[in-house]
Amino acid sequence: MSDRQDGRYVRDAYVHEQVVDGFGTVGIRPLDAEGDADVVHGWVSEERAAFWGMNGLTRDQVAETYAHMSGLDTHHAFLTELDGEPVALLQTYEPTEDRVGECYPVEPGDIGVHVLIAPPGGRGARPGWSAALMGAFASYVLVGLDRTRVVVDPDVRNEKAVARFLRQGFERGPVVTLPEIDLPDVYLPEKKAQLAFLRREVAFPG
Repeated sequence: MSDRQDGRYVRDAYVHEQVVDGFGTVGIRPLDAEGDADVVHGWVSEERAAFWGMNGLTRDQVAETYAHMSGLDTHHAFLTELDGEPVALLQTYEPTEDRVGECYPVEPGDIGVHVLIAPPGGRGARPGWSAALMGAFASYVLVGLDRTRVVVDPDVRNEKAVARFLRQGFERGPVVTLPEIDLPDVYLPEKKAQLAFLRREVAFPG
């Protein structure tokens, strides 16, 4: 069965699906590097997404970046939909195979996460949406993937993202400097990051 149907993904393509009270059904599916490039390029090109680090890239460069990621076993990208409409980008990674692993003592069961929430669009801003979406992400990575702790590494200047994670129950960790990565397929500049951690027993007590 094709993952696409009339330009939209069918439900069996989701790796996680969750009804969020007051908002609708959140579905998380693997990112299609080419098919989703227009949507993702639109998001990462906005000034509000400057800390995502892809401002200035062309649509094809965005597609190439995620095509490269799709070939990795340690880093994964997902498009998140609300009732079938794209609303966020989720990336997961193994901290031991990422530069963040050089900056803190990695524990067994750790998983790294990057989150980019799309602008409100036609639905308009809705109070509580970010928290609800973050809750769905926590359900997927901590319960669905059976991990024990999430680590995030937002840019220390990205105060909104840091505050969002702390409101979600993350514990503030150290401020660290992620080293520059300069490889043929990947370039990441040095980054001063605020680490934060969320344990499964905190997110899902009992």
